Amino acid sequence: MFLQQILNGITQGGTYALVALGYTLIFGVLEIINMAHGDLFMMGAMVGWALVTLLGWSLVPALIGGMVGAALLGVVLEFTALRPLRRKGGTNLSPLISTIGLGMVIQNLMVRATNGQPLSFRVPLSEGVIRLGPLQMTTAQLVVLGVSILLMALLQWTLSRTRLGRAVRAVSENPETAALLGVNVSGVILATVMLAAALGGAAGVLVGLSFVSVSATMGLPYGLKGLAVIILGGLGNVKGAVAGGLIIGVLEALTVAYGGAGYKDAVAFGFLFLMLLLRPQGLFGISAAAVRRS
Repeated sequence: MFLQQILNGITQGGTYALVALGYTLIFGVLEIINMAHGDLFMMGAMVGWALVTLLGWSLVPALIGGMVGAALLGVVLEFTALRPLRRKGGTNLSPLISTIGLGMVIQNLMVRATNGQPLSFRVPLSEGVIRLGPLQMTTAQLVVLGVSILLMALLQWTLSRTRLGRAVRAVSENPETAALLGVNVSGVILATVMLAAALGGAAGVLVGLSFVSVSATMGLPYGLKGLAVIILGGLGNVKGAVAGGLIIGVLEALTVAYGGAGYKDAVAFGFLFLMLLLRPQGLFGISAAAVRRS
Protein backbone atom coordinates (compact mmCIF):
# COMPACT_ATOMS: atom_id res chain seq x y z
CA MET A 1 0.00 0.00 0.00
CA PHE A 2 2.76 2.43 0.97
CA LEU A 3 4.90 1.72 -2.11
CA GLN A 4 1.82 1.94 -4.31
CA GLN A 5 1.10 5.42 -3.01
CA ILE A 6 4.71 6.44 -3.59
CA LEU A 7 4.34 5.34 -7.21
CA ASN A 8 1.05 7.24 -7.55
CA GLY A 9 2.67 10.32 -6.05
CA ILE A 10 5.62 10.17 -8.45
CA THR A 11 3.20 10.00 -11.37
CA GLN A 12 1.31 13.05 -10.12
CA GLY A 13 4.53 14.81 -9.18
CA GLY A 14 5.77 14.50 -12.75
CA THR A 15 2.99 16.81 -13.96
CA TYR A 16 3.73 19.24 -11.11
CA ALA A 17 7.38 19.23 -12.16
CA LEU A 18 6.50 20.07 -15.78
CA VAL A 19 4.38 23.02 -14.63
CA ALA A 20 7.14 24.18 -12.29
CA LEU A 21 9.80 23.91 -14.99
CA GLY A 22 7.88 26.47 -17.05
CA TYR A 23 7.97 28.89 -14.13
CA THR A 24 11.65 28.10 -13.55
CA LEU A 25 12.75 28.79 -17.13
CA ILE A 26 11.14 32.22 -17.25
CA PHE A 27 12.32 33.16 -13.78
CA GLY A 28 15.85 32.03 -14.58
CA VAL A 29 16.05 34.27 -17.66
CA LEU A 30 13.80 37.23 -16.80
CA GLU A 31 13.71 37.02 -12.99
CA ILE A 32 9.93 37.35 -12.96
CA ILE A 33 7.10 35.05 -11.96
CA ASN A 34 4.79 34.45 -14.91
CA MET A 35 1.37 34.47 -13.27
CA ALA A 36 -0.30 33.52 -16.57
CA HIS A 37 1.50 30.17 -16.66
CA GLY A 38 -1.45 28.31 -15.17
CA ASP A 39 -3.63 29.59 -17.99
CA LEU A 40 -1.09 28.47 -20.60
CA PHE A 41 -1.30 25.07 -18.93
CA MET A 42 -5.10 25.21 -19.25
CA MET A 43 -4.95 26.21 -22.91
CA GLY A 44 -2.66 23.30 -23.70
CA ALA A 45 -5.23 20.99 -22.13
CA MET A 46 -8.04 22.65 -24.13
CA VAL A 47 -6.17 22.30 -27.41
CA GLY A 48 -5.48 18.64 -26.62
CA TRP A 49 -9.17 18.12 -25.82
CA ALA A 50 -10.24 19.74 -29.10
CA LEU A 51 -7.83 17.62 -31.16
CA VAL A 52 -8.92 14.37 -29.48
CA THR A 53 -12.66 15.02 -29.13
CA LEU A 54 -13.49 17.15 -32.16
CA LEU A 55 -10.93 15.90 -34.68
CA GLY A 56 -10.44 12.33 -33.44
CA TRP A 57 -6.66 12.56 -33.10
CA SER A 58 -4.70 10.08 -30.98
CA LEU A 59 -2.76 11.01 -27.86
CA VAL A 60 0.70 11.71 -29.30
CA PRO A 61 -0.44 14.22 -31.99
CA ALA A 62 -2.82 15.79 -29.45
CA LEU A 63 0.02 16.14 -26.94
CA ILE A 64 2.23 17.80 -29.55
CA GLY A 65 -0.70 19.99 -30.62
CA GLY A 66 -1.31 21.04 -27.02
CA MET A 67 2.35 22.00 -26.65
CA VAL A 68 2.33 23.95 -29.92
CA GLY A 69 -0.91 25.74 -28.97
CA ALA A 70 0.47 26.74 -25.58
CA ALA A 71 3.78 27.82 -27.16
CA LEU A 72 1.94 30.09 -29.63
CA LEU A 73 0.06 31.62 -26.72
CA GLY A 74 3.45 32.12 -25.11
CA VAL A 75 4.36 34.27 -28.13
CA VAL A 76 1.31 36.40 -27.41
CA LEU A 77 2.41 36.63 -23.76
CA GLU A 78 5.89 37.79 -24.74
CA PHE A 79 4.76 40.46 -27.20
CA THR A 80 1.86 41.83 -25.14
CA ALA A 81 2.71 41.41 -21.46
CA LEU A 82 6.49 41.09 -21.22
CA ARG A 83 8.52 42.72 -24.01
CA PRO A 84 6.78 46.15 -24.01
CA LEU A 85 7.38 46.49 -20.27
CA ARG A 86 11.03 45.43 -20.57
CA ARG A 87 11.61 48.19 -23.11
CA LYS A 88 9.98 50.84 -20.94
CA GLY A 89 11.64 49.73 -17.73
CA GLY A 90 9.70 50.09 -14.50
CA THR A 91 9.51 47.99 -11.38
CA ASN A 92 9.61 44.21 -11.17
CA LEU A 93 5.92 44.30 -10.29
CA SER A 94 4.96 45.56 -13.75
CA PRO A 95 5.35 42.23 -15.62
CA LEU A 96 3.83 40.40 -12.66
CA ILE A 97 0.67 42.51 -12.88
CA SER A 98 0.57 42.31 -16.68
CA THR A 99 0.77 38.50 -16.66
CA ILE A 100 -2.01 38.34 -14.07
CA GLY A 101 -4.15 40.52 -16.35
CA LEU A 102 -3.45 38.43 -19.45
CA GLY A 103 -4.15 35.24 -17.52
CA MET A 104 -7.53 36.57 -16.38
CA VAL A 105 -8.40 37.48 -19.98
CA ILE A 106 -7.50 33.99 -21.22
CA GLN A 107 -9.42 32.28 -18.44
CA ASN A 108 -12.55 34.39 -18.86
CA LEU A 109 -12.58 33.84 -22.62
CA MET A 110 -12.40 30.08 -22.08
CA VAL A 111 -15.08 30.19 -19.38
CA ARG A 112 -17.34 31.93 -21.87
CA ALA A 113 -16.45 29.47 -24.65
CA THR A 114 -17.18 26.42 -22.47
CA ASN A 115 -20.06 27.93 -20.45
CA GLY A 116 -17.96 27.25 -17.37
CA GLN A 117 -18.56 23.50 -17.63
CA PRO A 118 -15.92 20.75 -17.45
CA LEU A 119 -15.31 18.89 -20.69
CA SER A 120 -14.91 15.12 -20.94
CA PHE A 121 -11.42 14.23 -22.17
CA ARG A 122 -11.32 10.56 -23.14
CA VAL A 123 -8.27 9.44 -25.07
CA PRO A 124 -8.47 6.03 -26.81
CA LEU A 125 -6.10 4.04 -24.60
CA SER A 126 -6.27 0.45 -23.45
CA GLU A 127 -7.62 0.27 -19.92
CA GLY A 128 -5.45 -2.58 -18.76
CA VAL A 129 -3.50 -2.68 -15.51
CA ILE A 130 0.25 -3.26 -15.57
CA ARG A 131 1.58 -5.15 -12.56
CA LEU A 132 5.13 -4.74 -11.27
CA GLY A 133 5.27 -7.19 -8.40
CA PRO A 134 3.10 -5.72 -5.62
CA LEU A 135 2.69 -2.48 -7.57
CA GLN A 136 0.22 -1.73 -10.34
CA MET A 137 -0.24 1.07 -12.84
CA THR A 138 -2.99 1.88 -15.27
CA THR A 139 -2.07 2.56 -18.88
CA ALA A 140 -2.87 6.26 -18.37
CA GLN A 141 -0.53 6.46 -15.36
CA LEU A 142 2.24 4.78 -17.31
CA VAL A 143 1.81 7.22 -20.20
CA VAL A 144 1.77 10.25 -17.88
CA LEU A 145 4.90 9.09 -16.05
CA GLY A 146 6.74 8.12 -19.23
CA VAL A 147 5.97 11.38 -21.06
CA SER A 148 6.87 13.45 -17.99
CA ILE A 149 10.26 11.75 -17.66
CA LEU A 150 10.91 12.06 -21.41
CA LEU A 151 10.12 15.78 -21.49
CA MET A 152 12.22 16.50 -18.41
CA ALA A 153 15.15 14.58 -19.92
CA LEU A 154 14.78 16.45 -23.23
CA LEU A 155 14.74 19.77 -21.41
CA GLN A 156 17.89 18.89 -19.47
CA TRP A 157 19.60 17.81 -22.70
CA THR A 158 18.50 21.00 -24.46
CA LEU A 159 19.84 23.24 -21.70
CA SER A 160 23.13 21.41 -21.30
CA ARG A 161 24.05 20.23 -24.82
CA THR A 162 22.55 22.55 -27.44
CA ARG A 163 23.38 26.01 -28.72
CA LEU A 164 19.98 27.28 -27.52
CA GLY A 165 20.69 25.92 -24.06
CA ARG A 166 24.06 27.66 -23.92
CA ALA A 167 22.43 30.89 -25.06
CA VAL A 168 19.70 30.57 -22.42
CA ARG A 169 22.31 30.05 -19.71
CA ALA A 170 24.32 33.03 -20.96
CA VAL A 171 21.30 35.34 -20.98
CA SER A 172 20.25 34.18 -17.52
CA GLU A 173 23.72 34.97 -16.19
CA ASN A 174 24.14 38.40 -17.80
CA PRO A 175 22.05 39.55 -20.77
CA GLU A 176 24.25 42.57 -21.49
CA THR A 177 27.41 40.48 -21.74
CA ALA A 178 25.58 37.85 -23.79
CA ALA A 179 24.50 40.53 -26.26
CA LEU A 180 28.10 41.76 -26.58
CA LEU A 181 29.13 38.19 -27.39
CA GLY A 182 26.65 38.06 -30.27
CA VAL A 183 23.70 36.35 -28.59
CA ASN A 184 20.28 37.47 -29.84
CA VAL A 185 18.86 38.22 -26.38
CA SER A 186 15.32 39.00 -27.55
CA GLY A 187 15.22 35.81 -29.62
CA VAL A 188 16.49 33.72 -26.71
CA ILE A 189 13.89 35.21 -24.37
CA LEU A 190 11.13 34.48 -26.88
CA ALA A 191 12.35 30.89 -27.31
CA THR A 192 12.47 30.47 -23.52
CA VAL A 193 8.93 31.74 -23.07
CA MET A 194 7.69 29.41 -25.83
CA LEU A 195 9.56 26.44 -24.34
CA ALA A 196 8.15 27.17 -20.88
CA ALA A 197 4.63 27.48 -22.28
CA ALA A 198 5.02 24.22 -24.24
CA LEU A 199 5.98 22.35 -21.06
CA GLY A 200 2.93 23.80 -19.33
CA GLY A 201 0.74 22.77 -22.28
CA ALA A 202 2.09 19.22 -22.14
CA ALA A 203 1.31 19.07 -18.42
CA GLY A 204 -2.23 20.25 -19.15
CA VAL A 205 -2.83 17.44 -21.64
CA LEU A 206 -1.40 14.88 -19.21
CA VAL A 207 -3.60 16.12 -16.37
CA GLY A 208 -6.62 15.93 -18.67
CA LEU A 209 -5.65 12.35 -19.49
CA SER A 210 -5.28 11.50 -15.78
CA PHE A 211 -8.60 12.99 -14.65
CA VAL A 212 -10.56 12.36 -17.89
CA SER A 213 -11.75 16.00 -17.97
CA VAL A 214 -10.55 19.54 -18.53
CA SER A 215 -12.01 22.90 -17.56
CA ALA A 216 -11.39 26.60 -18.05
CA THR A 217 -10.52 27.03 -14.37
CA MET A 218 -8.10 24.12 -14.03
CA GLY A 219 -5.07 26.39 -14.43
CA LEU A 220 -5.41 28.20 -11.10
CA PRO A 221 -4.84 25.28 -8.69
CA TYR A 222 -2.04 23.86 -10.81
CA GLY A 223 -0.49 27.28 -11.23
CA LEU A 224 -0.42 27.76 -7.46
CA LYS A 225 0.97 24.27 -6.97
CA GLY A 226 3.69 25.01 -9.52
CA LEU A 227 4.63 28.14 -7.57
CA ALA A 228 4.88 26.09 -4.40
CA VAL A 229 7.11 23.59 -6.19
CA ILE A 230 9.61 26.15 -7.48
CA ILE A 231 9.79 27.84 -4.08
CA LEU A 232 10.40 24.47 -2.44
CA GLY A 233 13.06 23.48 -4.96
CA GLY A 234 14.72 26.90 -5.22
CA LEU A 235 13.81 29.70 -7.61
CA GLY A 236 15.33 29.31 -11.05
CA ASN A 237 16.75 25.83 -10.40
CA VAL A 238 15.74 23.09 -12.86
CA LYS A 239 16.75 20.20 -10.60
CA GLY A 240 14.91 21.85 -7.73
CA ALA A 241 11.72 22.11 -9.80
CA VAL A 242 11.84 18.38 -10.60
CA ALA A 243 12.63 17.36 -7.02
CA GLY A 244 10.02 19.72 -5.59
CA GLY A 245 7.34 18.41 -7.93
CA LEU A 246 8.03 14.80 -6.99
CA ILE A 247 8.07 15.61 -3.27
CA ILE A 248 4.75 17.46 -3.40
CA GLY A 249 3.19 14.69 -5.51
CA VAL A 250 4.26 11.96 -3.07
CA LEU A 251 3.11 13.97 -0.04
CA GLU A 252 -0.32 14.45 -1.60
CA ALA A 253 -0.68 10.77 -2.49
CA LEU A 254 0.25 9.67 1.03
CA THR A 255 -2.10 12.22 2.55
CA VAL A 256 -5.03 11.05 0.41
CA ALA A 257 -4.29 7.41 1.27
CA TYR A 258 -3.79 7.79 5.01
CA GLY A 259 -5.51 11.04 5.96
CA GLY A 260 -8.13 12.04 3.41
CA ALA A 261 -8.30 13.99 0.16
CA GLY A 262 -9.45 17.14 1.95
CA TYR A 263 -6.10 17.50 3.71
CA LYS A 264 -3.74 17.11 0.76
CA ASP A 265 -3.29 20.82 0.03
CA ALA A 266 -2.93 21.65 3.73
CA VAL A 267 -0.19 19.04 4.13
CA ALA A 268 1.62 20.10 0.95
CA PHE A 269 1.65 23.80 1.81
CA GLY A 270 2.34 23.05 5.48
CA PHE A 271 5.44 21.12 4.42
CA LEU A 272 6.43 24.04 2.19
CA PHE A 273 6.09 26.45 5.12
CA LEU A 274 8.21 24.19 7.34
CA MET A 275 10.92 23.86 4.70
CA LEU A 276 11.08 27.61 4.20
CA LEU A 277 11.58 28.08 7.92
CA LEU A 278 14.49 25.64 7.84
CA ARG A 279 15.89 26.53 4.40
CA PRO A 280 14.45 29.80 3.02
CA GLN A 281 16.34 29.53 -0.29
CA GLY A 282 14.72 26.18 -1.11
CA LEU A 283 16.25 22.74 -1.44
CA PHE A 284 18.62 23.60 -4.29
CA GLY A 285 18.74 27.40 -3.94
CA ILE A 286 21.74 29.44 -2.88
CA SER A 287 21.44 31.45 0.30
CA ALA A 288 22.09 35.18 0.40
CA ALA A 289 25.05 34.60 2.70
CA ALA A 290 26.63 32.21 0.19
CA VAL A 291 26.12 34.75 -2.60
CA ARG A 292 27.87 37.45 -0.54
CA ARG A 293 30.80 35.14 0.23
CA SER A 294 31.19 34.31 -3.44
